[in-house]
Amino acid sequence: MGRSVARKLIDAHLMDGDPSPGSEIGLRVDQTLTQDATGTMVMLELEALELERTRTDVSVQYVDHNLLQADERNMADHLFLRSACQRFGLWFSRAGNGVSHPTHMQRFGVPGASMVGSDSHTCAAGSLGMLAIGVGGIDVAMAIAGEPVYLSMPEIWGVRLTGELPPWVSAKDVILEMLRRHGVRGGINRIVEYHGPGLAGLSAMDRHVIANMGAELGATTTVFPSDERVREFLRAEGREDDFVELTADPDAEYDQTEEIDLSSLEPLIAAPSSPGNVTPVAEVAGEPVAQVVVGSSANPGFRDFAVVAAILRGRQADPGVSLDVNPTSRQILAQLTTSGGTLDLIKAGARLHQAGCLGCIGMGQAPAAGSNSLRTFPRNFPGRSGTADDSVWLCSPETAAAAALTGRITDPRELPELLGIDVPTVQEPPPAPDAVLLEAPLPLERASKVELVKAPSIGSLPDFDPLPDVLEAPAAIKVGDDISTDEIMPAGARALPYRSNVEKLAEFAFAGVDPGYVERARQAGQHVIVGGRNYGQGSSREHAAIVPRHLGLRMVLASSYARIHWQNLANFGVLPLEFVDEADAERIEVGDQLAVEGLHDAVRRGEVTVHNRTRDQAVRTRHRLSPRQVEMVLAGGRIPRFRQPG
Repeated sequence: MGRSVARKLIDAHLMDGDPSPGSEIGLRVDQTLTQDATGTMVMLELEALELERTRTDVSVQYVDHNLLQADERNMADHLFLRSACQRFGLWFSRAGNGVSHPTHMQRFGVPGASMVGSDSHTCAAGSLGMLAIGVGGIDVAMAIAGEPVYLSMPEIWGVRLTGELPPWVSAKDVILEMLRRHGVRGGINRIVEYHGPGLAGLSAMDRHVIANMGAELGATTTVFPSDERVREFLRAEGREDDFVELTADPDAEYDQTEEIDLSSLEPLIAAPSSPGNVTPVAEVAGEPVAQVVVGSSANPGFRDFAVVAAILRGRQADPGVSLDVNPTSRQILAQLTTSGGTLDLIKAGARLHQAGCLGCIGMGQAPAAGSNSLRTFPRNFPGRSGTADDSVWLCSPETAAAAALTGRITDPRELPELLGIDVPTVQEPPPAPDAVLLEAPLPLERASKVELVKAPSIGSLPDFDPLPDVLEAPAAIKVGDDISTDEIMPAGARALPYRSNVEKLAEFAFAGVDPGYVERARQAGQHVIVGGRNYGQGSSREHAAIVPRHLGLRMVLASSYARIHWQNLANFGVLPLEFVDEADAERIEVGDQLAVEGLHDAVRRGEVTVHNRTRDQAVRTRHRLSPRQVEMVLAGGRIPRFRQPG
């Protein structure tokens, strides 16, 4: 049987386990990626592990999320991160250098390599033929320390692409089509591998757009072959020597199959407030628009900005629209400026911001309540923009530009008739200028003398105790399906400055879902959370596990879990249980007293009966933890387990 690209990558990095779907495997990690919203915890974890020096080929810390220095805390975190990179031997990408994913792709991505990152969109590097997986921060810290990354072996989902994209349709519409078909749970426990003749028309950065939003499908990761389009990309970056051809065998077999005729696609848009709420742009045309934001890791390439500049050239945005442009890297901004595109955007009325994530993570650019904001972003979860009553739509750069000009949602295919705008053509970007702000790791003899720069705002990693054998605790909160980590532990301008201070950050837990949770949790101490399907989708932020754990969370009862958050809960000693009968969730209410006796033996058996003493009912649950994870949860988490002798 021939092998897929994904299977070749897994086989090349397999260190432990049986690579059959559902079994736990351990993979060697070549590279790691961290960003500042999650990286401070990673560095505190490296300190707790007493690491001497990183043991990966390449590890890079980016500062791209928390860029608004409204007080001293953000810059204090950045100084801490820089000192930690110097101490432990990581590369450091300074504030304003760019969003981690496209910058890493430009500077460090290597076909055939494996990478884990403390950001759910790490999967974007699959565009170069890498095995790149978003995980929690502690998993990245362990990888930096030389440990394998563990995950359940996913199915390989082969998606064959045929045809060519029609005018006014681009790579964003490809992944929106996948989300239209399958929703935010369609990729759970799967690696999406794209193949077929349609790949020839997709550049490496087009593939980045598609791979990036594989996270919104819930996929473990996304993989593309490393072919001539990847060679072209690396050549343009001055790194052609890093090219390695990696393609699927002609007779490669996949666990699941799908086909998309690219020529049949039309402009698509994800309506509020889920990336899976996809519809054709033509069906919602006419909706008024107050804000358009271009940028983010979901449309990060030169083309994604240049096509907007070309559509807007010689025109001005509608006076009722705030047009914001967030360059994704200093390099791309310099290329756009050299090509004349920056001036086109400025003349059109665009507000240019520094290179970084910004509005994508709720750091500024919050829209007015009740008004429509069109964004070339990957996520539109409720409140993620920084506005509680937001109305955020996700679209392609072409659709964003059309809305900026007309002041309403507009099918870009209508622009020739409406405004006399021809199909935009984008030339290859000029040579990459030397505009990069990267600091290389210090030599070991110098690194060992570096002291970590810790301001008072930077705390320490909390100590977590073992899981008790007898657990009696109330249900402190109950949530529905598809609750996101944005809702569990918000980011944004209010919360992110405290990401190194767990005690302060705890004040924001579930703030937009149930403001009473924090007080109930603090009063109860040990407590339980009750959830629905796909609990914890979205961001990889482990704060969504650490903060509730700090407040006393010991167990979550849910119908199913998003992969990264499920792993994060286990990593910090929270027991993630699943209802045998989903209907049992309806029979638990906030405040119900739940109890389990002989919990350790029950967890080792794999089935746990939870007694609802308030209603005198027994609730049957099970878990999907491996034997390794079981012992980790019982010990109180991955670090306590790591410290145990033997």
